[in-house]
Amino acid sequence: MATVAESGIERPNGAQAAPYHFSVEQYHRMIAAGVFTDADRCELLEGRVVRKVTHNPPHDAALTRLHRRLTRVLSEEWLLRVQCAISTATSEPEPDVAVVRGPEQRYDSRHPSSRDIVFVAEVADSSLEQDRVEKQRIYAGARVPVYWIVNLVGRQIEVHSLPRAGRMPTYRQRRVFQPGERLPVVIDSTEIARFRVTELLP
Repeated sequence: MATVAESGIERPNGAQAAPYHFSVEQYHRMIAAGVFTDADRCELLEGRVVRKVTHNPPHDAALTRLHRRLTRVLSEEWLLRVQCAISTATSEPEPDVAVVRGPEQRYDSRHPSSRDIVFVAEVADSSLEQDRVEKQRIYAGARVPVYWIVNLVGRQIEVHSLPRAGRMPTYRQRRVFQPGERLPVVIDSTEIARFRVTELLP
């Protein structure tokens, strides 16, 4: 007996059609063809085109705090990119903050890739589960050395480091910093500053 899945494809014995996963190259072609525009607010996560969540004031307030403080402590060799795409083997997320190697002209015709990125951060409220699971897997798989989750729900900052790629990417070290503590800012294996957790939380 055959059934019709939601996709309209007939499958034997009630089997459902597997979701289609796009490559990064296919995603780029769809953007170039106008299938997705800036108004669509989406990103490619592990082959799936995912709609980005709408920002609320606490999210934007935390992002502003993080952006201002990182700008003050980064040297000229580093670029601070805010909500801009990065490219990995299977994904093109748009982290809230990424620190990448300069110069600026390096990215005139491409997004930063794994070898360019030394730090990413996501401000998490309604996206907390996605940031802890899917985004962590993507960034670890790309060997991004340091990944911060500015957790507005738990009012803490989660610092992931020592990425392990492979079939099940993850970070081998996770430290949680609470209000009252100071967390190190590590860029390219060097601590360049320490921020108070309360400085970054609205």
